Amino acid sequence: MTERLVTGFHPFVIPFVAGMFFVLGYCLYGIIRILVELPRADRQKFLLSLITPKTVWKNIKDIFLNCLIHVKLWKRNKVLGFMHSSIAFGWFMLIVLGHIEVMLFLPERTRFFYYPIFFNFFVAEGENTIQGAVLFFLMDLFLLVILCGITLAVIKRFRSLLFGMRRTTKPSFLDRIGLYALWLIFPLRLLSESFTAHISGGSFLTIPMNWLFRQFLGNDLNFLPTWWAYSIVLSIFLFVLPFTRYMHIPAEMMLIPLRNAGLKIKHPRKGFARVQFYSCPGCGVCIDACPMSVRKENQKDCTVYLNRQLRRNNESRIEEISDKCLMCGKCTTVCQVQVDGPHIRQAQRALRSYSINPHYTQVSVDEHLSKIGKGKVLYFAGCMTHLTPGIKKAVGEVLDRAGVSWTMMDPDGGLCCGRPMLLAGRKEPARAMMRINKEIILASGCDILLLSCPICYRVFKENYNLPGITVMHHSVFFNELIKANLLKVDKDAEMKLAYHDPCELGRGCGIYDQPRELVSAAGTLVEAAQNREASICCGGSLGSLSLSYEKRRDITLNSIKNLKAGNPDAIVTACPLCQTTFKNYSDIPVLDISQVILKENKKG
Repeated sequence: MTERLVTGFHPFVIPFVAGMFFVLGYCLYGIIRILVELPRADRQKFLLSLITPKTVWKNIKDIFLNCLIHVKLWKRNKVLGFMHSSIAFGWFMLIVLGHIEVMLFLPERTRFFYYPIFFNFFVAEGENTIQGAVLFFLMDLFLLVILCGITLAVIKRFRSLLFGMRRTTKPSFLDRIGLYALWLIFPLRLLSESFTAHISGGSFLTIPMNWLFRQFLGNDLNFLPTWWAYSIVLSIFLFVLPFTRYMHIPAEMMLIPLRNAGLKIKHPRKGFARVQFYSCPGCGVCIDACPMSVRKENQKDCTVYLNRQLRRNNESRIEEISDKCLMCGKCTTVCQVQVDGPHIRQAQRALRSYSINPHYTQVSVDEHLSKIGKGKVLYFAGCMTHLTPGIKKAVGEVLDRAGVSWTMMDPDGGLCCGRPMLLAGRKEPARAMMRINKEIILASGCDILLLSCPICYRVFKENYNLPGITVMHHSVFFNELIKANLLKVDKDAEMKLAYHDPCELGRGCGIYDQPRELVSAAGTLVEAAQNREASICCGGSLGSLSLSYEKRRDITLNSIKNLKAGNPDAIVTACPLCQTTFKNYSDIPVLDISQVILKENKKG
């Protein structure tokens, strides 16, 4: 033991050192590549954020909470949360405690970066380390915590239903190697430290195991094979890490600062998007969440598989998956890393070139303004509301009964908000539409732009700059009218109403409470089995460019089944597209929120 203490080196550390240098070199190359790929303005924005105290603190906090503790996963599934955090945080603590041991007892060894990893091999227990009993206890404690997490991970791989996951991803060959290496690392560490516990010290876990081994193998334990095995398995994991799902471990630590800097996805395979798809942990949580996965054949069209194809640069599959997506955003909501699948797909679609719709280049703003009149509230019905005239009529009647001064921006239905074009990746045609729409809105003299379509609402809220004008969805505006006693509603408590959260209004814009207040004013609200952020897409989304009618039907039926969990008398939604889609298959009435309020409304 004296030789090991003096030299601080043994050949068995070489595999680990080689693997560590490889990973560090690969990550350095990756960081440089990402920074080069970022547009210059984004690169400057990101670098500036790294010296902004508020952002730096947020980066540290988010990395700790999301990469080590996995707080988002804890909120969704406590067992999965414990499994991930026990491995990630436990491993982190073993590394930290190992460095503390070296700094306290052998500070001259801190220059050997492998020394803390193999501390229990190099250091004999003596006067200088006997004081480390607390540290030995903590090392054993966190090792035990990790082993519990590894045990759960093994069970999950073969019995995912026990963890609430109906489906998980099928690992690639290299994923399997990384997975099995990860499963072996900590049992081998336990064996290694147990074999040397009578020499270097240990605690409640390693000392009893050391005693047990010596009863069967004698006092002269041959501990070198276990340390060699530990170092080799660590090396294998490190060498395959960049080419497997486990690349998410370092990638997420890059993703968080880029996201906190306010960067957006500009290209589906470069810069910020590259960090996103490398940050995907490949856990498969998004498969169960994706509405398309109701059909087994579409399970490989989910975001986790898109990320895999982006890593492999599989052009045909990337385009196929990108076009098929409903763009409902549910995958991003459930993702513990918040990989933005819809925006990656949208950027992928934008790689194609499209011509500008000549109709919009010929629209005369002055001529259009002469048709629409004046009003404090400018109501933009949008394409889908014009296709469901009952909603347009109901909105107008509610506004009249409330005494609102209003006018319609698109009485003939000749204008489009531009979001369907954006979802299809057709940026230039969308911008042509948006420029003319903006001119009309600003010249109208309105104070409020009112939308009855969440698709329109989201694009006007996010992509238009309308100074001095409040953009409101009709569910929010009508709720304010009721609170101001401009609309009086007689509640029918016997009428059970299930409210469907439209994707664009709920997950897209975070509007959940106001529509429920409206529904509750008219009847008794009964919640769907999955609601709010977990709401299931109606299946009629304009986001999909290639999903067949038959496959959409299965999604719609599944969404209706979800809404009928509370045995409602009617389904209520706040989106004309959702209403139209549900009506095709629902055996109970499907109403827009304006129609529910109008039906129960009485003049004040």
